[in-house]
Amino acid sequence: MIHSAVQWLVETVSALGYPGIVALMFIESSFLPLPSELVMPPAGYLAAQGRMDPVLAVLSGTVGSILGALFNYWFAVTVGEPFLRRFGKYVLLRERHLDRSEAFFARHGEISTFIGRLLPVLRHLISIPAGMARMPLGRFVAFTGLGASIWCTVLVYIGWFVGRHETALQEGVVKAYSTQAVLYMLPALVLLLVGYVAWQRRRKSV
Repeated sequence: MIHSAVQWLVETVSALGYPGIVALMFIESSFLPLPSELVMPPAGYLAAQGRMDPVLAVLSGTVGSILGALFNYWFAVTVGEPFLRRFGKYVLLRERHLDRSEAFFARHGEISTFIGRLLPVLRHLISIPAGMARMPLGRFVAFTGLGASIWCTVLVYIGWFVGRHETALQEGVVKAYSTQAVLYMLPALVLLLVGYVAWQRRRKSV
């Protein structure tokens, strides 16, 4: 039997439907601590039962992620870094996490908005340094949407896989599978980052 809390999440996602996924993933991409692992796997679990379309679930999650990222981007552009550092703690924005995301963006450039969507903690904060740096909006949306779509696909597949094998959808199971997915993706992300940096240097030298 599915744990009662997770069962509640499954039924909540089912009741809210695709607009609910958009809203929940918008929250996940903003400052509030709502892990995507609690939103998208239940959608995949429902897809395994024929109660949701997995493609529409991924699309809804991606749209919500982009909207939440745009909110963070706009917030960073509007209020600026000094305000965020002084008052960020009141919106659950810890300074050490802001430091980490800002350093990651400074080190890796615009591609970090894609890579960051696939890494814990950075996932919902990487939009802030992008906003501070006034990253071109079109590229910001493209990189964010690509990373978010991959991550939502991974999580929906985890929920679908668990549902198809009639295994209890538990938070620990989802966390284990999602951590494993990140570890599998890391080599590809490193290669992508190296290739992007090399391309950027070559373009600047021309």
